[in-house]
Amino acid sequence: MDERKKNLDFWYAAANVEIVLPPERKLETFGSTLINYHLVSELFDEPGRVRVREGRLEAARPTLIMPSDYAKIDTSGFGDEAKKYLEFLREHEDSIRILEYGYNLRQESFSEQVVTDSMKAVVDRVVAEVKSSGSGFDAVLTGVDDPWDVALVKLFWLEVNASAAVNVRELEARRVAELAEAAPRSVREEVERAFEKAERDPSLVGELGGLLRRKGVFEQYQDRFFKLVRR
Repeated sequence: MDERKKNLDFWYAAANVEIVLPPERKLETFGSTLINYHLVSELFDEPGRVRVREGRLEAARPTLIMPSDYAKIDTSGFGDEAKKYLEFLREHEDSIRILEYGYNLRQESFSEQVVTDSMKAVVDRVVAEVKSSGSGFDAVLTGVDDPWDVALVKLFWLEVNASAAVNVRELEARRVAELAEAAPRSVREEVERAFEKAERDPSLVGELGGLLRRKGVFEQYQDRFFKLVRR
């Protein structure tokens, strides 16, 4: 086996990934997302021979979780180096609030072809094709030919980071709305009156907090309550 190929691992593979054309749209908050990837890589020791792999990554609907509850992600279809890279990313996630995104590689839609041309020419051609017929969830990237699936993990992780802030905000807004609607109307009206009084008189903030806890609705109003406290 070629020594350079033998020594490849996820560090090398991840460092050599370039997202040439990222998806135009972010990951969906309230549904699953299919990302169509087009991965271009040059064959080892075969100058002028380029492989184009195409397939889909599916990101399931995200769910708010705490770091201690970080879910196990389905890695079926991925090689050992891709799994090692994903595990490294998971262990070094330091966000206070993060999202769980289930995902898998849709092997049934996977295809590849090898062409004789320069990397640049092939990449330019693929980008042009995607731009002319893309869905907004298409990505073009380059990486090493083996282990190639590390590039997909990096693409997925970059998309998660790019989408997380919006996803968290939309999930929390819906959660608060659903919890608020679940409370009896009389309780909601009493809480609103208490908020109005506390906004006019800061000395009533503590009393407001006690009311929220007694009524069992502190969770759905906590963001609004802490904003008032900070103000």
